[in-house]
Amino acid sequence: MDRTTGGLDPAGAAALLQASASALRGELSGLSPALLAWHPALGEWCAKEVVGHLIEAEQRGFAGRIRQILAGPEAPRFAAWDPAEVARSRRDCAREIEGLLGEFGALRDASVRLVGSLRTTDLGRGGEHPSVGYLPIGDLLHEWVHHDRNHIRQILANVQAFVWPHMGNAQRFSQP
Repeated sequence: MDRTTGGLDPAGAAALLQASASALRGELSGLSPALLAWHPALGEWCAKEVVGHLIEAEQRGFAGRIRQILAGPEAPRFAAWDPAEVARSRRDCAREIEGLLGEFGALRDASVRLVGSLRTTDLGRGGEHPSVGYLPIGDLLHEWVHHDRNHIRQILANVQAFVWPHMGNAQRFSQP
């Protein structure tokens, strides 16, 4: 891995988190109710379930863990969580997208403020994760930006899979 670029500072990470929230809202605003609830395959998430996962990751993973780290002088021990089980219990596919986006938007606005308030000296502070070991805030910020884009890509792939069978001969434009 090339770490020579220096990575993101808190302001840069906050800007990218805000940008991914805007991209998510923009893409989801164009999707029909049928497409928002469409599962590309058994066991795969619909777009609304992806938003539910982003809500949980915001609270349990990224902003939640950063707040735990900043709350005290000792490195906290993080709790693991099962995203698939949490997604099943949330039942987001049955919810309205406006409610999900409202919940996500409020959390993300607070998270952008949190990340924007971080000092460079905070980036090395961290906590202990049961699966991956020590996680400093700087690593969490980079993974958060990556995670957002991975799930935006997932929603985009859902849309592509939804429209593919209806493209007829135009499918030939997308084949190698």
